[in-house]
Amino acid sequence: METRAVRSVRAGFTLVELLLVLVILGTLAAIVLPKFAGRTEQARITAARTQLATFATALDAFEVDNGYYPKGSDGLKDLIIQPRDAPNWKGPYLRATEIPLDPWGNPYIYECPGRHNPSGYDLMSMGPDGRAGTEDDITNWDTGTQRR
Repeated sequence: METRAVRSVRAGFTLVELLLVLVILGTLAAIVLPKFAGRTEQARITAARTQLATFATALDAFEVDNGYYPKGSDGLKDLIIQPRDAPNWKGPYLRATEIPLDPWGNPYIYECPGRHNPSGYDLMSMGPDGRAGTEDDITNWDTGTQRR
């Protein structure tokens, strides 16, 4: 009888190979993920600025039709629902059926007359931290969309 040498068949990966692959994937993730995370926040900031510009256009159309900007802190609702004191209202001035929230889920803040724009209005998103009066606020008096 002939003795056959039993060859061990290698199936799968060794623990060292698996750990090496995990280290490589972890390194790549550490490099790539922060870049994508920063882009998400920047996209939200851009979306808030775009929404402020959309409100500004709608508010200007309201002002042309009625001779004044909507008054008070609920003035953005006047862009969708006709107020009693606006007989020349030709809205709705926004396509939405409700005033949208900012990208962080907070309501936009509208004030007319404004504190920063006394002859117009102030419009603001509280930004990522959700608090008014902080550095990350997105406003119409800082973005060049001021109205008089």
